[in-house]
Amino acid sequence: MHAPLSSITRVSLSRDGTVEGYASLFGEIDQARDMVMPGAFTQTLQSRGLRRIPMLFQHDPAEPVGVWLDLQEDWRGLRARGRLIPDVARGRELIALVEQGAIDGLSIGYRTVRGRIDPKTRVRRLHQVDLWEISIVTFPLLDGARVSAVKAAPRSPRRHHVMEARR
Repeated sequence: MHAPLSSITRVSLSRDGTVEGYASLFGEIDQARDMVMPGAFTQTLQSRGLRRIPMLFQHDPAEPVGVWLDLQEDWRGLRARGRLIPDVARGRELIALVEQGAIDGLSIGYRTVRGRIDPKTRVRRLHQVDLWEISIVTFPLLDGARVSAVKAAPRSPRRHHVMEARR
């Protein structure tokens, strides 16, 4: 089963810092020649929970930028919905970058639990993975793993006041 690449959407905006998109697509071969299979995330999602799967920037554990609110496998892949934290400097930067279309990739960090390399194609089919994190990235290994919606965060009164004081 392949995800239809023609239906990949780009960024749209609202007001609360929410990001949505597919972090992984089932049946698609990424640039590392890996193919995630349906059900590969089931065990991790059941055992780990949302708070133990961080939202990072560029896979850097020193750069948490938000929290995941919902992670679900569907027929297409791993659908992710989270919120960038505007009180974190990089979170504010990402809201602006995604809003302008400068960055929109999603990428998963994981450990393979059960996979198999097809000897003919040399494609590794990932049947079960231990999902460590999901990052917002500039260059995703899987081209279709993109943020499909971003809702801009409202300005906090405190931050607005500080910005006014700097003028």
